[in-house]
Amino acid sequence: MFDNFVVPDFLPAAPEIFLATMAMAILMIDLLVKDSRRTVTFALSVLSLIGCAAIQLWTSTGEINYTFSNMFVDDLMSDLLKLFLYMTVIFVLFYSRGYIIDRPEMNKGEYYVLTLFATLGMMVMISANHFVSIYVGLELLSLSLYAMVAMNRDSVTSTEAAMKYFVLGALASGLLLYGMSMIYGATGSLEITAIAERLYGGGVNNTVLVFGLVFLVAGLAFKLGVVPFHMWIPDVYHGAPTSVTLLISSAPKLAAFAIVMRLLVNGLITMAADWQNMLIILSVLSMAIGNLAAIAQTNLKRMLAYSAISHMGFMLLGIVTGVVSGDARYALNAYSSAMFYVIAYVMMSLGTFGMILLMARAGFEADNIDDFKGLNKRSPWFAAIMMMLMFSMAGVPFFIGFFAKFSVLQAVVAAGYTWLALVAVLFSLIGAFYYLRLVKVMYFDKPEDETPILAGTDMRLLISVNGLAVAALGLFPQIIMSLCAYSLLRSL
Repeated sequence: MFDNFVVPDFLPAAPEIFLATMAMAILMIDLLVKDSRRTVTFALSVLSLIGCAAIQLWTSTGEINYTFSNMFVDDLMSDLLKLFLYMTVIFVLFYSRGYIIDRPEMNKGEYYVLTLFATLGMMVMISANHFVSIYVGLELLSLSLYAMVAMNRDSVTSTEAAMKYFVLGALASGLLLYGMSMIYGATGSLEITAIAERLYGGGVNNTVLVFGLVFLVAGLAFKLGVVPFHMWIPDVYHGAPTSVTLLISSAPKLAAFAIVMRLLVNGLITMAADWQNMLIILSVLSMAIGNLAAIAQTNLKRMLAYSAISHMGFMLLGIVTGVVSGDARYALNAYSSAMFYVIAYVMMSLGTFGMILLMARAGFEADNIDDFKGLNKRSPWFAAIMMMLMFSMAGVPFFIGFFAKFSVLQAVVAAGYTWLALVAVLFSLIGAFYYLRLVKVMYFDKPEDETPILAGTDMRLLISVNGLAVAALGLFPQIIMSLCAYSLLRSL
């Protein structure tokens, strides 16, 4: 029975195996810890992520390695995205620390364990080369996030947000599964590289394939949070505890980008003409509705939710312009600009929600725009950090957000979609209004509370590093740009 069984190579998946083991160990250790601040659990969680990064660097060969019957792939794109993922989650844990200590209902070991399991789900998504492994990673991430959004059980808004997220997430998973099953029916395979080979070979039922593609794109659009599958984003961002919103708004974008690349570019590149048209519609609608709806918001978390919708629409422009009329010479430039955009957005989102957490106190959520009134008088340094983050989000030179937008726009123009670039610039100008409004509130409005802002040394240091990195990488964007281009060149 086991004569044909081949022992898989565990080395490419060593970081995932290590994190899964550590998450379960931390769950058990936390039962024995009596410290109400959960210092041991926090420290072990951070050390686990640092360990993952060390293993990732140690096992990286620069080659494309398949394991577990080709269900799992380790390449330079996955290595780079995972390293940024570990760094993002470490920042999330440090930023969240003070916030959850102030809130006993949140300060549980489960918070850290669920964060690690969500990270594990994202790692599996980034390295998935099979529909089943994509789905397993996606559900591990989603189920962890549903539980985290509902962690504050006494809050009606949190419970409502978790219910909406769960119901709509289940619907999106159903769409994705249905699309995958139709593509399986047309090609006879669930493995992404095998699907690409069957499509190159021809003789596939095109009608079934296109229907499957529509459902697949709809499921991916939900996970990215682009219009018209964006309904959950403002409610979940607003209703979830801010520390959970910070996680949802940052790290999953890296995993979502990876599965878009794996499914559409690695697997269904021969159908580029079909999915590009769908993505153009999603992109333009997301930039329009995201930016226009954000203007009307008074709640900062809701404003940033609509802003996230518009940013993901902008990122899709890079995916759209990789192949033009069957010519793939623009591919590397376009896909690396989209990857750079996602990484830049994650950095900006981390810093912005980190500032909201910094301003929040026990029993007080600093999630309204008015809560930032006169921040410059209370703390000129933190006001300057927030101003840099807002300028970067708006695409003001010379911050990382400007070069992220610029790299996508030049890819769009190079591919001949000049009209699309003009639409993107127009909506970016509209979007600049609500970012600059926050800067105006911080610098020109009178503070309602004159109390100086106090923060721990770790929080001050990391917020400062985050803000300064957004500025410094705007002056030297080629560091990350070249990393993105090189990793994709060796992976696609």
